[in-house]
Amino acid sequence: MSKTIGGFTLPGESGYEDLTLKMARKWGADVIRDSDGTVLSDEIVHAGYGIYSTICIIRDHNEWAKKNQDKLQQTFLCTPAAVAESDTVTMNLMESFFEEQFRINDSPAAMKYWEVYDRTSNELVDVCKWTYDPESGSVTVTGIVPFHKYTVSFLAYRIWEEISMYNHTTNHWDKEHLMQIDPRYPETQEYMLGWMKNWCETHPDTTVVRFTSMFYNFVWIWGSDLRNRQLFSDWGSYDFTVSDRALDEFQEKYGYRMTAEDFINKGNLHVTHMPGNERKTDWMAFVNDFVISFGKKLIDMVHSYGKKAYVFYDDSWVGVEPYNGRFQEFGFDGLIKCVFSGYEARLCAGVDVPTHELRLHPYLFPVGLGGAPTFTEGGNPTLDAKKYWNSVRRALLRERIDRIGLGGYLHLVEPYPDFCDYIEKVADEFRLIRTFHDAGKPYSIKTRVAVLHSWGKLRSWTLSGHFHETYMHDLIHINEALSGLPVDVSFISFQDVKNGALKDVDVVINAGYAGSAWSGGDNWKDDEVVTALTKWVHEGGTFIGVNEPSAVDGYDRYFRMAHVLGVDEDTGARVCHGKWTFDAADPDGILPDGTSLESKTGRYLTDGKAKVLLADGDRPVVTINDFGKGKGIYMASFQVNLINTRALYQLIRYASGEGLSGLYMTDNLYTECAYYPQSRKLVAINNSDQEQTTTIATEAGDKTITIAPYDTAILEL
Repeated sequence: MSKTIGGFTLPGESGYEDLTLKMARKWGADVIRDSDGTVLSDEIVHAGYGIYSTICIIRDHNEWAKKNQDKLQQTFLCTPAAVAESDTVTMNLMESFFEEQFRINDSPAAMKYWEVYDRTSNELVDVCKWTYDPESGSVTVTGIVPFHKYTVSFLAYRIWEEISMYNHTTNHWDKEHLMQIDPRYPETQEYMLGWMKNWCETHPDTTVVRFTSMFYNFVWIWGSDLRNRQLFSDWGSYDFTVSDRALDEFQEKYGYRMTAEDFINKGNLHVTHMPGNERKTDWMAFVNDFVISFGKKLIDMVHSYGKKAYVFYDDSWVGVEPYNGRFQEFGFDGLIKCVFSGYEARLCAGVDVPTHELRLHPYLFPVGLGGAPTFTEGGNPTLDAKKYWNSVRRALLRERIDRIGLGGYLHLVEPYPDFCDYIEKVADEFRLIRTFHDAGKPYSIKTRVAVLHSWGKLRSWTLSGHFHETYMHDLIHINEALSGLPVDVSFISFQDVKNGALKDVDVVINAGYAGSAWSGGDNWKDDEVVTALTKWVHEGGTFIGVNEPSAVDGYDRYFRMAHVLGVDEDTGARVCHGKWTFDAADPDGILPDGTSLESKTGRYLTDGKAKVLLADGDRPVVTINDFGKGKGIYMASFQVNLINTRALYQLIRYASGEGLSGLYMTDNLYTECAYYPQSRKLVAINNSDQEQTTTIATEAGDKTITIAPYDTAILEL
């Protein structure tokens, strides 16, 4: 590939000017950025590159925060359940929480939202039965039932901003802990607007202000015990948006009062993996409205100084919601997403914003997010980069991304020349692929796929976290597989089904464990949804169910779509019933050799008519059931790998009548390809660590290519 420039953002570093400019030339950068904990010197700033400046508008204001500690951000915390050994129990509020992260908010305005619960009877304890001792930080409950369990839910200030906290522990920073301030308060807004104005005036060379992100971080609660330091984390949660002021304003706007229990949820919190409810939806809309209204003032100010405003879609992103239909109101010029996987690249690419940029991994940190060494002894950053790019690249073949880049501390790359060479190759490869998208969209098969879950479009491509944080969910594996397949993919909700969305799709995938947002939970109690899907399949659609699709108690079948799938789950009610026997066979070769999916207990055929393609003993693992003109396909689980990804693709093609093979499909499942008709370019990629030879059927005849490990080959037809 010829050397090209542009579309690459390099992390610069003061004190390493020669290295910064050398890597900028090598990687074809057109932009240099600072990173958290670094600055750019005048030599770098005036070297002729665009300049990104990173700001986190809610942190790095400790001088003001110390004088206004009642305006720090907050959250609800809940003590572990304590068993009362008499009619009195005392609970220390902070005993289980990281004392450097939280401080109790015992102001009268906050304490009116505190709650004590009897968790045995699931009843709220009357406020007259408990007292708070500020000296010991404990609550004593009296006149209660011995040997019942009790908890205290209370508001707490967050006194150490979580990303700063993570960077301290990861990169061994030795500096003052940064606090986060809450823009909900008018005094904070006045301060922030003044700070933003001064910042713009004192950074004349900055071309792009990178907001990291807006105001509220995803939830990340740390514990006091090192054996369970990270008590709870949810990238899509709104728990860190709460405060006594916000709760008061919500009540004034919506006419009802949110309680601590609305957030605590019996100690489980409202993880995004579970279906929401009307109160949660109202709270999310309330927060989003505020984040847009005040955030736009800051963005408008940036624009008034002739600078662009990008948002980093990680860290304090909560309330930004790029898929809720209001994102354009911010006025952002670009969105930056840190990516480990293909589905994260698709998440970024699908947002309606002028510029889409990916922050690649590995970050230039000594260790990665999982704690494994990267740019330090025992690390292999080049291999890490190859594996991450391998996952991201297949998604970039499907949708255009405008820019890529790195973050962190550039000086760490000096001992790793092979890493520097590989990033040069990645940058050139990215820019070339981007030119193909500029000419026109890649070839896709006719089949249109919709993923059905509770959040619908709002959570397009994501399950509230990176792959390594949500790997246990079947749907995140399916999203990852779909991210690089030549099919059009949309995300729909159960309300969308009732509103007629099925007319625009050929295959619907519903995947997840029972009760989850991804399977759907109580949404399946809606007869209108079940009827619409049943009619749609009968008329020719395909319903693919994975794990516990359409599962809900209270009906003749546990899976409400069992009549379509031909498979159901016995949760214990049918242990005395007979089971259909079967012989697993795949005479059409739908599943590639080596397809391996985890079986699940209790799965059985409902009427013996479903064809079992793959089984584990007497457990059906993959089945196909004819239903009217359509089909029901059941998969007991889905774990993404090269073979299973091809299996999913072939099931989609088979069900929709497009055949198991066709144009622009590699015959070697360790490889994939994309064809761009307008530029007549065929891009083939090797997703494995071994050399692969593959043949691709094209309109210009079969093309056979040999591709090095993790490499890319490009042909002009």
